[in-house]
Amino acid sequence: MENEKWRIIRNFARFLKNVLNDTIKVRASRLLNKLKLRMEKKCSMSALGCFVKRLTDIVVSGVGMIILSPAFIIVWLVILCSGGHPIYRQERIGLHGKPFHILKFRTMKLDCEKNGIPRTEDERLAQMTCVGHFLRDHHLDEFPQLWNVFCGDMSLVGYRPERQYFIDQIMQLRPDYTRLYAIRPGLTSLATVYNGYTDTMEKMITRLDMDLEYLDNCSLGGDVKIIWKTVSSILTGKKF
Repeated sequence: MENEKWRIIRNFARFLKNVLNDTIKVRASRLLNKLKLRMEKKCSMSALGCFVKRLTDIVVSGVGMIILSPAFIIVWLVILCSGGHPIYRQERIGLHGKPFHILKFRTMKLDCEKNGIPRTEDERLAQMTCVGHFLRDHHLDEFPQLWNVFCGDMSLVGYRPERQYFIDQIMQLRPDYTRLYAIRPGLTSLATVYNGYTDTMEKMITRLDMDLEYLDNCSLGGDVKIIWKTVSSILTGKKF
């Protein structure tokens, strides 16, 4: 009788072990498939590629800030002499849908959006300073974002981060905007080079299509091409 009890207990323990092993294997397989599917949907770059991309962001942004520091100081002083604080901070939405403060050289007059409502392109142009026009035309107002890149809020290449106010409007037409939250926003982007500034909803939707194209096909080689195109456009004085 005693042996029969131990045999039943051993069989029951063996049964539990097999069930647990099968459950763990199934759950692990499902989790791996889910992660793989999520990666396929979100970003085409490998884990190694993402590591190299982030390392490049840190090195290039750090070296860039050192090399461009004389130009930064000159622009800083010019804006300071024209009135107002040279650096403008604005909340944008970035990686994983989290807000962060993007940095720019100030191009518009103080308190031009003090009520919190974004201005139209015509209204922004009317509020822009003389120095601001030059900086904006050549995208030089974006250079302080090298600090955002260095800190990890942004990448050298990605999608241009937007304000929640405009994201809400875009998502009424295109809920897939949230796919962009899988990667860091960029100092430049495919859409920046080929679509320029977005001052209408139509251009915002076009930009989104190009950003999603980048997301689905991003690579280190593609990033190099976008950076080269951006730098060459700035150096040649091309407006984009």
